[in-house]
Amino acid sequence: MNIALIGYGRMGHEIEAIAVQRGHVIKLIIDQDNTDDLTKDNLNGIDVAIEFSSPGAAFNNIVKCFTMKVPVVSGTTGWLDNYDMAVDICKKNKTSFIHSSNFSIGVNLLFRLNAELAKQMDRYRDYRASIEEIHHTKKLDAPSGTAITLAEGIVEQHSGYKKWCFDNDKTNDCVPIRSVREGVVPGTHTVTWDSEIDTIRLKHEAKNRKGFALGAIVAAEFIHSKEGIFTMNDVMGF
Repeated sequence: MNIALIGYGRMGHEIEAIAVQRGHVIKLIIDQDNTDDLTKDNLNGIDVAIEFSSPGAAFNNIVKCFTMKVPVVSGTTGWLDNYDMAVDICKKNKTSFIHSSNFSIGVNLLFRLNAELAKQMDRYRDYRASIEEIHHTKKLDAPSGTAITLAEGIVEQHSGYKKWCFDNDKTNDCVPIRSVREGVVPGTHTVTWDSEIDTIRLKHEAKNRKGFALGAIVAAEFIHSKEGIFTMNDVMGF
């Protein structure tokens, strides 16, 4: 595949390395210093764009690709108020789109286990759910998109929860999320179900960014020749 890489921070560099290892070509790199290069001419011949930019830039980047009928894999969080609009533009231009708060294969297995555990816990109301996420100090958004996705998975499967909330704003019907920013932590997410009798935890601890980058490339390989809106569940065959 010929890939446009939009966002060239640490994740962008990891994606580039793994894409080349898997035989793909990085034909275009867009970063904050050359955003004007995301043009019709430069997108010509691109098979898929992988977008890991910033919350303020993501929507415009994605829409520019869609108008050129370029499929997009996006891992940027913090812009999802405009997600439905992006989906409509994707469909109008008959291309493909997949967004995930986390492309890591391991994290997507965690999403699946989290939803199943929440479904079972709906019968055992002595347990209360909570989520903690830990990331490096340069992460812009809090809570992380991954933590929000975990909370939404609990809300969908457990009738006792209606929403997520920040840890210091918790109420009985919300899943509280605690965000910690420290050091250079790539990402640690822990879902806890606690009762007076015992505690059950699901935890994913990223050792580096390679898992996120590999998942994004696998997603790009999955959608680049398709049309429609997809999720990592489709990629992983759940």
